[in-house]
Amino acid sequence: MSGSVDQHEYRLQLDGLAGALSSPAVREVLLAPSAAPVRLAVFEWSGPQDQHLILPWTEMRDDTALTRVIVQLVSTTRSPAQPTTAIGPAILTGLALLDQQGNCWKRTLDISGDGKANTGTRPQDIPDSQIPSGVTINGLVIGADDPSTGNARLLQVGELSAYYRSYVMRGADAFVEVALGFENYEAAMTRKLLRELASLAIGALPAAP
Repeated sequence: MSGSVDQHEYRLQLDGLAGALSSPAVREVLLAPSAAPVRLAVFEWSGPQDQHLILPWTEMRDDTALTRVIVQLVSTTRSPAQPTTAIGPAILTGLALLDQQGNCWKRTLDISGDGKANTGTRPQDIPDSQIPSGVTINGLVIGADDPSTGNARLLQVGELSAYYRSYVMRGADAFVEVALGFENYEAAMTRKLLRELASLAIGALPAAP
């Protein structure tokens, strides 16, 4: 999440992620019996030096583990950060985290934001050679109000979605989800998680005899 968001928007994102993980549909898929359980790590980001790990890698094998993740997200307070949007460094931070999970057969990095990169390494300048094999980078863009013009939210969400599709998302089956304002973040995150988890569930099916 960019450091440019205010405290209310910050909570809508973090609590929205917790709410998405709490939804019955997501819980059902996450906790379904599988030989490939889901592991999750969460970090917040803004400026080039502002990446803070909120949740270390956690395996969600049962309801107790998932509930602990949700409680951790809801109880997290914001770390001091620059009011900038360093998407490139955020991607590199996420890739370093995923590198700790080399034994996973599917690794996904999700980047959420309400603006284009305006500092640090640009996402388009990260070469494909730095993206580990098998890693997918998905995006969740947030349409926000434009206080300079007084126009309603979504004024530039189409442009931002195109930017994420061109420069942020990488890998097979990568996609960009859209939140129609910060208040819609939980619903958008729920849709995105279900789409990602559906591919995991299909991939984890045993081979036919």
